[in-house]
Amino acid sequence: MHGEYKVPGGKLVVVDLEVVDGVIDQFRLAGDFFLEPDDALPLIDAAVDGLPATTDAAGIAAAVRAALPEDAVLLGFTPESVGVAVRRALSRASTWREYDWEIIHEGPISPNEHLALDQVLTEEVGAGRRGPTLRIWEWDQPAVVIGSFQSLKNEVDPEGAAKYGVDVVRRISGGGAMFMDAGAIISYSLYVPTDLVQGMTFADSYAYLDEWVIEALKSLGIEAYYQPLNDISSTKGKIGGAAQKRLGTGSLLHHATMSYDMDGEKMVQVLRIGREKMSDKGTTSAAKRVDPLRSQTGLTRAEIIDRLIATFTKLYGAHEGHVTADERRRAQELVASKFATREWLERVP
Repeated sequence: MHGEYKVPGGKLVVVDLEVVDGVIDQFRLAGDFFLEPDDALPLIDAAVDGLPATTDAAGIAAAVRAALPEDAVLLGFTPESVGVAVRRALSRASTWREYDWEIIHEGPISPNEHLALDQVLTEEVGAGRRGPTLRIWEWDQPAVVIGSFQSLKNEVDPEGAAKYGVDVVRRISGGGAMFMDAGAIISYSLYVPTDLVQGMTFADSYAYLDEWVIEALKSLGIEAYYQPLNDISSTKGKIGGAAQKRLGTGSLLHHATMSYDMDGEKMVQVLRIGREKMSDKGTTSAAKRVDPLRSQTGLTRAEIIDRLIATFTKLYGAHEGHVTADERRRAQELVASKFATREWLERVP
């Protein structure tokens, strides 16, 4: 069995192993990481050899840590990453390059249609009718997108939303509210088989699925990094956040929103939570909490999106794609039957 795990912000961890009578056998660790002293590598191999094949990632990490000498130095990987790589091997997880990726970047549609497409395209991947896909959002009207489990009245100020003509919608994933002014943010969705994140915890999968974004931002001169659980951040402040939904059909939705040119004052007049987040940090301006991509790069939103697409394509290979007529029709039906209804919007009043 073979498993690989690219540590977010670190190096590639590669493992090969067999399972004999329910235990791990002939375990070998490799990768482009750094490890001192040299003789620590066979100690790691020996620590994993003989473990029950049912051992979870935390148990594997504990065995590796216990076997390391006190003066061992691990750079670019951790005992926990070894555990993840082993679990990925045992679960026969797939890798990015095994798939024929499609990238969709089409014209603006309504926020509710974006949310409906997220559900439809995730279902299509799970059913095997669509390959793994990256979709970049475009829209031309302001909106607030609240998480699946958020209270509408606790998150949104209806007077502020009405004042600025902001549509309020609810997505199928959890997490916090997103203020999405037209042309002011960059949002994308990944629709992937759950095999891609086999062997990982939910927390590990967030950083793993956004590693390409961190690399793209770094190529633009931004000192970006992933901050658990789901924040894309930089040394100058938070850039954005991600959310996930697993549909139980073998597919996973992972989507993220990054600020390009946030109007912080407008945001806190529409979102109640913006006021709370600032008050507990002694901050007087929301604009200071989310440092926009424009201020850090000096680039247009389109130029940043082009770099994101180019980075993804370079890393994983991809071709241009489109939403099919049937997928569009199904999404529009979902808008009418679910996403645009009061029942859905007010499912948590």
